[in-house]
Amino acid sequence: MNKSKVVIGLIDPKSPTNVGGVMRAAGCYRANAVLYTGTRYLRAARFNTDTHSAVRDIPLTGVASLLEHIPEDVKVVCIELVEGAMPLPEYQHPDRAFYIFGPEDGTIAQEIIDRADDVVYVPTHGCMNLAATVNVVLYDRMAKSPLTMASDALIILSRDTNNNVKVKFRMSTTEDESTAA
Repeated sequence: MNKSKVVIGLIDPKSPTNVGGVMRAAGCYRANAVLYTGTRYLRAARFNTDTHSAVRDIPLTGVASLLEHIPEDVKVVCIELVEGAMPLPEYQHPDRAFYIFGPEDGTIAQEIIDRADDVVYVPTHGCMNLAATVNVVLYDRMAKSPLTMASDALIILSRDTNNNVKVKFRMSTTEDESTAA
């Protein structure tokens, strides 16, 4: 069985704000687990910004080495600004992936890059922060998936409780073209 699986690996995340943002993204895009290395996050964990409390549903586990915790039957995908990496818009995500993200103030070690099945970068001018990068990669994965669900039912399920706004009129492309003529 090749059921979809997404595990996120963070190398020595710098702040609880980033980890909180990653956990929120993990919840929004249905990741299965988040692993992290290093001690910086633990020292500041009480300031966590996981506003959706995704950590209740998605395991957040500290490990000594991501390479020692690669889940079974997944492709290792490093997300890093390194020469020779593939740009994200061209990348086809595997069904089962272990995405590894480097720290904001460092890079993924060569031994991890060498172990990766794929190395991908987000083509930006400058680098994004960790949580933003995780969001962009997971969104790209979802957007390219044939299982993407897009409907008013999803909007109702996902939106904030204070949001009851609706689009009353939606002009179609053909109407747009005919009125422009």
